[in-house]
Amino acid sequence: MIQYTVRNVPESVDQALRERAHRERKSLNQLTLELLAEAVGDVANGHPRRNLASIAGSWASDADTEQALDDQRRIDPELWR
Repeated sequence: MIQYTVRNVPESVDQALRERAHRERKSLNQLTLELLAEAVGDVANGHPRRNLASIAGSWASDADTEQALDDQRRIDPELWR
């Protein structure tokens, strides 16, 4: 295992980390390792990065799809009596 020393941690970040570690009943080290793994998408340790950037804004309008959606949204008054 490699060790790191992190300098110049803002007090607000330190406080937030300590409070979260306490709330989750974890050591500051354990929480920090988990957050770092999550931030870099460490799939090997069960922390996949979830990022929808590849599909955001990718909706392409299609007449058949729009018609199908309109059909699904239509309310039949006979069914709501």
